[in-house]
Amino acid sequence: MRVWQTIPPPLIGRHLHRRAYAALVLSGCYEEAGDSGRHRVQAGNVVLHDAFEAHLDRIPMSGAVVLNVPLPAQYPFRSGVGRVKDPDAIVHLVEKGDSETAALLLLSTEAGKRDFQDWPDELAASLAQNACLNLSCWSEAKGIPAWDLSRTFAKVFGISPCAFRARARTRLAWRAIRTASTPLSAIAAQFGFSDQAHMARSVKTMTGRCPSVWRSSCK
Repeated sequence: MRVWQTIPPPLIGRHLHRRAYAALVLSGCYEEAGDSGRHRVQAGNVVLHDAFEAHLDRIPMSGAVVLNVPLPAQYPFRSGVGRVKDPDAIVHLVEKGDSETAALLLLSTEAGKRDFQDWPDELAASLAQNACLNLSCWSEAKGIPAWDLSRTFAKVFGISPCAFRARARTRLAWRAIRTASTPLSAIAAQFGFSDQAHMARSVKTMTGRCPSVWRSSCK
């Protein structure tokens, strides 16, 4: 991942970043749609990405310039979009090679208010919070035909609602594995996996490590 990045139009397809990082928008604007939802960002915004998040980017013809700042694992944060009052201060620290750049960026980021643009945004947020969400019931409650739900959601996020739900389930389990002492079998049941082995395969596919290794590394 490049630190300084000029994002050209019109589309960067869905891709995954293995490490947590913050994308500080220095000029231009673009739309990001991924595991943490859909965000329209412009100069002064910062997008916080957890490790193993995937997203796509839609860029207007004017393009955008972004500063990518790696976020160490010891700095807790919530994925999403915020705003930085003094982007130049962050740029200055990066140019100096200051090791406290990430800490300052997180401390100076003001969380933005989450607004849903349309029902795909609302569905993505619901799936991110509840990986056991019944898609048929959700579409029926919203009066959206099942075929339209799948087609339109995939057009926005580059992935089907079922695949998005599966990734959300795996990410929620991965977070619980690292932060809670709950037995792995209980975590698998909590997030709707068929069994612990199913969860282990999903976590390893996404992160390259099995749950037991993640748990041991966090002790």
